[in-house]
Amino acid sequence: MRLIRLPQLALLAALAPAAASAAYLQWEAVTLPASTGASCGNGTPYRFFVNKTPFTTKTVVIFEGGGACWDQNACAGKGSGPLGLSILSASNPNGIPTDYMTNLLGVLNGGLSGVALGGLITPFSMRLHPLQSVQTQSWNIVYAPYCTGDVHTGNKVTAYSDADPANPRIQYHRGSVNGYAMARWLGANFKQPAQLFVTGFSAGGAGSTANYAWLRNAMNPKKSALLADSGPLFQVNRTDSPDVSPSVHLHNKIRDVWGLDGADGLVTKLLTKYPYAGTADNLGSLSTGLAKIFPNDRLNFSTLQQDGIYSAFSYTSFYPEIAAAASGTPRDTLLNKKWIVEVNKWVDGMKPYPNVGYYVPFYRDLLKSHTLTTVTFAGTAIKEANISSLNTVVDNLIDGTGTPIRAFETQRNTQNTSVPGWLDTLLQPVYKLLGL
Repeated sequence: MRLIRLPQLALLAALAPAAASAAYLQWEAVTLPASTGASCGNGTPYRFFVNKTPFTTKTVVIFEGGGACWDQNACAGKGSGPLGLSILSASNPNGIPTDYMTNLLGVLNGGLSGVALGGLITPFSMRLHPLQSVQTQSWNIVYAPYCTGDVHTGNKVTAYSDADPANPRIQYHRGSVNGYAMARWLGANFKQPAQLFVTGFSAGGAGSTANYAWLRNAMNPKKSALLADSGPLFQVNRTDSPDVSPSVHLHNKIRDVWGLDGADGLVTKLLTKYPYAGTADNLGSLSTGLAKIFPNDRLNFSTLQQDGIYSAFSYTSFYPEIAAAASGTPRDTLLNKKWIVEVNKWVDGMKPYPNVGYYVPFYRDLLKSHTLTTVTFAGTAIKEANISSLNTVVDNLIDGTGTPIRAFETQRNTQNTSVPGWLDTLLQPVYKLLGL
């Protein structure tokens, strides 16, 4: 692993402004002009953040997670928690402030905001992360906040009035427009990267997958890799029965309200450029389609076998028996039965592609076993594969050759339920506020 250690990074941070530019090794906001079509869900300008270094052209791009919406309250960031919040609702419903990456706590401004937590949210978004080192911390860092409620994939303006018909929420589902415009800006303003690493967690896992081609084409890196964490685009045909593909209701809903396969939609745009990549009748086919488009790139799709948040997002609104079940074990049991069916199909769909890897531990005791890259990689080992954490997977993607790591945990590692347990204990009050 080629990793600059934390003391070296601190020295670089001290020297770089004097040696190069005051803009290095600090966050800068880039606001995309309205002429690009980019915007947040409430129509305010979309901005992303760059943290450049003069010492390398290698670049990591992180897509932020944070819920999704297809109704009025969720798009406004409202939920069923004690403060009227929910981790399943759209984050940053009121847009992205210019100090987003330097405001450690963020604000609860009409919905869940400040998801980045000053960069603490993932080891990829902070140079000196207190809990986890990863080699991309010495690269140029680009952070793409999430404020559109469409897992970075939409291109449609939808009016929602189900909760308050007199005051509809006009939602700008512009996620894919934002990703495309950001990619073009990076291509014009960054040097050609020696390596590009695209990643994202939760909604950002889906977003990193959906926007990978735009970044790859605009930046033209010499080497490129993708790690999509816990935002799986399952293999679901439009006409599948719910028994075969439980998330078929979700997929068909978001096709419409987010404009995925409309005339200007993400799916239409991708398939127009790459007609061999997949089919509009199966959104998940576009994930493995990246393997066909970029056969020399190294791709990884990861999730956990028991994910209590993404499964809730996928099924609760569409299955009355799940919505009616008591929160906690009764509801989680129903969710897990549907989730594992789709995880198994999803993994099988990746196996024919030699440049695609997957990493699927059973469980970790953090955020209801949702995401592998949030806050820390602790608790992501697959002991039977002799892999101590996700960091091994990251290094393999960046530095390895041949088929990326493929590991699916069959013998549950109980250490993964306890390693980050102290952190999960600290977060319990937060879970309650978010209605988890």
